[in-house]
Amino acid sequence: MDQLAPTRPQAKAVPSPKADPAPSPATGVATKAGWRTRVLMFGLPLALVAGGVGWWLLSAGSVSTDNAYVQMDKVSVAAEVGGRIIEVAVRDGQQVAKGQLLFRIDSEPYALSVAQATAAIDAAEVEVGNLAASANTSNVDIAAAREEVKFAQVNFDRQAALMEKGFTTRAAYDAARHALAQARERVRQAEAAAVEARARLAAGPSSGINPEVQAARVQRSQAEVNLARTTVRAPRAGRVAQADRLQVGQTMVAGLPALTIVDTAHPWVEANFKETDLADMRVGQRAEIRFDAYPGLTVRGHVLTIGAGTGSEFSVLPAQNATGNWVKVTQRVPVRIAFDEKPARDMIAGLSAEVTVFTK
Repeated sequence: MDQLAPTRPQAKAVPSPKADPAPSPATGVATKAGWRTRVLMFGLPLALVAGGVGWWLLSAGSVSTDNAYVQMDKVSVAAEVGGRIIEVAVRDGQQVAKGQLLFRIDSEPYALSVAQATAAIDAAEVEVGNLAASANTSNVDIAAAREEVKFAQVNFDRQAALMEKGFTTRAAYDAARHALAQARERVRQAEAAAVEARARLAAGPSSGINPEVQAARVQRSQAEVNLARTTVRAPRAGRVAQADRLQVGQTMVAGLPALTIVDTAHPWVEANFKETDLADMRVGQRAEIRFDAYPGLTVRGHVLTIGAGTGSEFSVLPAQNATGNWVKVTQRVPVRIAFDEKPARDMIAGLSAEVTVFTK
């Protein structure tokens, strides 16, 4: 038998100190979610409250509207006489000065009217000369007629004396009486002709000129005015708009708008505020203007005027609320805002704007 080897005693295991367990990924995510929940629960309401308080503090004492538009004075230019356009001197969008040529109308028919009016003046002055000569002739005729009356009177007196003595015939007596009556009638006719000639030769009490001559001169002045109106010039400085309506050879109708001049040097803003915003608004209050077309641009201004009526009052068909289906609608009042400084960008009529008026 084999000898059994002695058995080695086994060493007793000594327990090692207990190590801390490593945090699991799930535990870290739960911790972050807890903090996020606390931030959302407490921080978000506080931020909303702080934002509301800040907005209230900043907006207190001011009213705003985005129902606002840039406005400019616009002048519609129309020809005062009709005719064919022979020249167009401007283009759309061009800046023009006051008195600058815009377009011309054919002036030949109006030049002929001036010549005709001049001839009418000459004819009237010739007629005045004829009337003066006729007046002088009438005076001569009156003198001759009076001499005939004297001669006829002497002849009649002689025939009357002879008739009383029976030395003449009844026919001779009647002939002498008839000749005297005719001589006296010619005197009356000559005197009437002289009165008529003096009346036609008389000058007007206001002008001191013969009425026919004055009428001819007025006619020529009107013809000269019409001739000058064939050249159409800018009534004011500004930018030309709608000039594409004008074409050489086109017939222009008197009074029909041909183009528009926009006064870009003096813009303003028409802001339509709600009637509930007008309680503290006054003329002269400070305003700020912002433009949709130019983000970041802010222009200082002030309240120039507050409208005398709401927009509906000046509409073509004003609202009638005398019915059973009446619904109250907040009205808008136009407020004109003037610029206190020149904008850094060019203004265009009709641009949308946002206006804030500081009422405190």
